[in-house]
Amino acid sequence: MFLHVGNNKNIRSRDIIGIFDTDNATLSAVTKQYLSRAEKLGLVDSAREEIPKSFVLYRTGDGCKICFSQLSATTLSDRLNDPSGL
Repeated sequence: MFLHVGNNKNIRSRDIIGIFDTDNATLSAVTKQYLSRAEKLGLVDSAREEIPKSFVLYRTGDGCKICFSQLSATTLSDRLNDPSGL
């Protein structure tokens, strides 16, 4: 099963490590540092150019990546837990 995170971007649900609210998660200096480093290393995708409301940390074949989404963490979590996949 895949999670649609917006703008035709899909992530395999079994690869998802976590879904985070951007406003709350970026209060931590450690998280800000992690996201900044990941962006410099080219490990960050964006589902849109809008201000992101959430981000998804997921596994890839060679490590982990981050995808920012304009959808809220609650919406993404609900989509992930919806058995119909909608």
